[in-house]
Amino acid sequence: MARPVVHFEIMARDMDKLSRYYSELFGWEINTDNPVRYKTVDRAANVGPDGVGIGGGIGAAPDGYDGPRHLRRGRGGRAQAESLGGSRMMGAEKVGDEIEIGLFNDPEGHLVGVVRTS
Repeated sequence: MARPVVHFEIMARDMDKLSRYYSELFGWEINTDNPVRYKTVDRAANVGPDGVGIGGGIGAAPDGYDGPRHLRRGRGGRAQAESLGGSRMMGAEKVGDEIEIGLFNDPEGHLVGVVRTS
Protein backbone atom coordinates (compact mmCIF):
# COMPACT_ATOMS: atom_id res chain seq x y z
CA MET A 1 0.00 0.00 0.00
CA ALA A 2 1.27 3.47 -0.89
CA ARG A 3 1.93 6.07 1.78
CA PRO A 4 0.57 9.28 0.25
CA VAL A 5 1.84 12.64 1.39
CA VAL A 6 -1.02 14.34 3.24
CA HIS A 7 0.59 17.52 4.59
CA PHE A 8 3.61 19.70 3.90
CA GLU A 9 5.43 21.95 6.33
CA ILE A 10 7.66 24.92 5.56
CA MET A 11 9.56 26.52 8.44
CA ALA A 12 10.13 30.21 7.74
CA ARG A 13 12.34 32.83 9.30
CA ASP A 14 9.90 35.45 7.91
CA MET A 15 6.44 33.82 7.73
CA ASP A 16 4.72 36.85 6.20
CA LYS A 17 7.24 37.23 3.38
CA LEU A 18 7.42 33.52 2.60
CA SER A 19 3.64 33.04 2.68
CA ARG A 20 3.24 35.94 0.20
CA TYR A 21 5.86 34.28 -2.03
CA TYR A 22 4.06 30.92 -2.14
CA SER A 23 0.63 32.53 -2.40
CA GLU A 24 1.70 34.50 -5.47
CA LEU A 25 3.72 31.65 -7.01
CA PHE A 26 1.20 28.83 -6.64
CA GLY A 27 -2.03 30.80 -6.11
CA TRP A 28 -2.44 29.31 -2.64
CA GLU A 29 -5.13 30.63 -0.34
CA ILE A 30 -3.39 31.03 3.01
CA ASN A 31 -5.38 31.34 6.24
CA THR A 32 -3.94 32.97 9.36
CA ASP A 33 -7.13 33.00 11.44
CA ASN A 34 -5.67 31.30 14.51
CA PRO A 35 -4.08 32.47 17.77
CA VAL A 36 -0.46 31.64 16.78
CA ARG A 37 -0.66 33.11 13.24
CA TYR A 38 0.32 29.72 11.78
CA LYS A 39 -0.32 30.01 8.05
CA THR A 40 -2.45 27.13 6.82
CA VAL A 41 -2.91 26.05 3.24
CA ASP A 42 -6.20 24.17 3.09
CA ARG A 43 -6.19 21.30 0.62
CA ALA A 44 -9.84 21.77 -0.38
CA ALA A 45 -9.20 25.43 -1.29
CA ASN A 46 -6.03 24.66 -3.24
CA VAL A 47 -6.80 21.85 -5.66
CA GLY A 48 -6.02 21.87 -9.36
CA PRO A 49 -8.50 21.33 -12.18
CA ASP A 50 -8.16 17.58 -11.65
CA GLY A 51 -9.28 17.91 -8.01
CA VAL A 52 -5.86 16.93 -6.64
CA GLY A 53 -4.16 19.02 -3.99
CA ILE A 54 -2.35 18.89 -0.70
CA GLY A 55 -2.72 20.98 2.40
CA GLY A 56 -0.01 22.16 4.70
CA GLY A 57 1.35 25.15 6.48
CA ILE A 58 4.00 27.76 6.93
CA GLY A 59 5.20 28.11 10.49
CA ALA A 60 7.73 30.20 12.36
CA ALA A 61 11.16 28.63 12.47
CA PRO A 62 12.82 28.51 15.87
CA ASP A 63 15.61 31.00 16.54
CA GLY A 64 18.80 29.95 14.77
CA TYR A 65 16.95 27.61 12.40
CA ASP A 66 18.97 26.64 9.36
CA GLY A 67 17.26 23.31 8.93
CA PRO A 68 16.70 20.89 6.09
CA ARG A 69 15.56 21.88 2.65
CA HIS A 70 11.93 20.99 2.01
CA LEU A 71 10.67 19.50 -1.24
CA ARG A 72 7.31 20.49 -2.67
CA ARG A 73 5.60 19.06 -5.71
CA GLY A 74 3.38 21.44 -7.64
CA ARG A 75 3.02 23.80 -10.55
CA GLY A 76 4.60 27.18 -10.85
CA GLY A 77 6.57 29.04 -13.46
CA ARG A 78 10.35 29.28 -13.15
CA ALA A 79 10.36 32.87 -14.38
CA GLN A 80 7.70 33.77 -11.82
CA ALA A 81 9.59 31.97 -9.04
CA GLU A 82 12.67 34.03 -9.89
CA SER A 83 10.77 37.32 -10.25
CA LEU A 84 9.35 36.82 -6.75
CA GLY A 85 12.82 36.36 -5.22
CA GLY A 86 13.61 32.68 -5.78
CA SER A 87 16.56 31.26 -7.72
CA ARG A 88 16.70 28.41 -10.23
CA MET A 89 18.68 25.29 -9.36
CA MET A 90 17.79 23.02 -12.30
CA GLY A 91 15.48 22.75 -15.27
CA ALA A 92 12.96 22.66 -16.43
CA GLU A 93 14.04 19.32 -17.88
CA LYS A 94 12.06 16.57 -19.60
CA VAL A 95 11.98 13.23 -17.80
CA GLY A 96 10.40 10.76 -20.17
CA ASP A 97 7.70 11.74 -22.63
CA GLU A 98 5.16 13.32 -20.29
CA ILE A 99 7.00 14.74 -17.27
CA GLU A 100 9.02 17.93 -16.87
CA ILE A 101 10.75 18.82 -13.60
CA GLY A 102 12.52 21.85 -12.20
CA LEU A 103 14.15 22.80 -8.91
CA PHE A 104 14.46 26.24 -7.38
CA ASN A 105 15.20 27.84 -4.03
CA ASP A 106 12.58 30.06 -2.43
CA PRO A 107 13.72 33.41 -0.94
CA GLU A 108 14.82 31.67 2.30
CA GLY A 109 16.76 28.94 0.50
CA HIS A 110 14.27 26.06 0.79
CA LEU A 111 14.67 23.72 -2.16
CA VAL A 112 11.39 23.38 -4.07
CA GLY A 113 10.65 20.82 -6.76
CA VAL A 114 7.98 21.41 -9.36
CA VAL A 115 6.52 18.82 -11.70
CA ARG A 116 4.51 19.37 -14.86
CA THR A 117 2.76 16.49 -16.61
CA SER A 118 1.37 16.52 -20.13
